Parts: sequence; structure tokens; C-alpha cells
Amino acid sequence: MKSEQDIEKLEKLIGQLKALHSEISVLSKKSPSDAVNDFKLRLVNKCLAAGNDVLGADYKPFDDFDAFDSDDMPSNSDVTMVIAQYLEEAERYRSDNVTVSGGYYYYKINGEQSSVRSAPPTWSKK
Repeated sequence: MKSEQDIEKLEKLIGQLKALHSEISVLSKKSPSDAVNDFKLRLVNKCLAAGNDVLGADYKPFDDFDAFDSDDMPSNSDVTMVIAQYLEEAERYRSDNVTVSGGYYYYKINGEQSSVRSAPPTWSKK
């Protein structure tokens, strides 16, 4: 991450992905093969575009996927699966940019500890 603005974008992305995943998962459990409506699909694609921007090539879940095609009308389960992949990679990116000092976790900016506190990492490079 290069700035506190990047941290804000990442945290917003994670929040939106979690909310979308929660909502679409409910639909997917009820009717997994039903198509996602146009309104929801536009919101999902907007969030995925932000994800592609924030995560960059190194953390983007799929090289050949940017957004859902509205002409194909993806199913609830398709959308749930893709959002879960973006959420996992967003958390990996966040975790890779967190450091601990004095028992507290902080984001790293340009590889250096910042003053912006973070939750502990949940993903580890093993």
C-alpha cells in the first residue's frame, strides 16, 4: 500500500464484499440456480471493478475475469463463489500489509509501519 487512502479503499472493499457475500449467499441457499437480477448484478460488478483496482494483478483472484456479463445472467451460486474468491484475496492482501508492534497491529505503507491500526492478519504466507 502506498497511502492511507489505499487502506481506506481496501477496508471499504472488504466491507462491501462481506455484505454482498452475505446477501447473495442467502439467495443462493434458497435458489442457487436462479439468475441475479440486473440491479444486484450492477452493484456486484461495481464492487468487483473496485476489487480489481485495489487488488491489482498480484492479488486479483482470476486473470481472465473482470466482471459478470449481464447478457449471461449469472446464477446466485456463481456470484456467491466469485465474491468469496475476491473476499479471500482481499483478506490475503490486507494480511500481507499488516505488521505487529507492541502487541498492536498496524498497516504498512510503502513497506513501513504506519500509525493506522489494523485487525490481526487472518491469512499467512506459509
